[in-house]
Amino acid sequence: RYFRMPDSAIRIGFISPHSHNFCEQCNRVRVTAQGRLLLCLGQEHSVDLRAVLRERPGDGEALRAAIVAAMARKPRGHDFDLARRPQILRFMSHTGG
Repeated sequence: RYFRMPDSAIRIGFISPHSHNFCEQCNRVRVTAQGRLLLCLGQEHSVDLRAVLRERPGDGEALRAAIVAAMARKPRGHDFDLARRPQILRFMSHTGG
């Protein structure tokens, strides 16, 4: 959700998946500084792209194939579960985005 500051060109965005469910329209993934491709903010599922890059240096097709295969695992809808234990503890500074 985006908000504009009055009398300013500044726009601020908030990710609020519990109160404003956006998951069905989500087309985003994130790559962490450690090279993991995160498929959903509400899950721990990820793919180690760094391993692909190290195993097949310079092979863009191997990297592309790993990303395409990962996208098949991306949730198609809202999957944030507040009752799930343990809760995901991942700070946005580690998540990237």
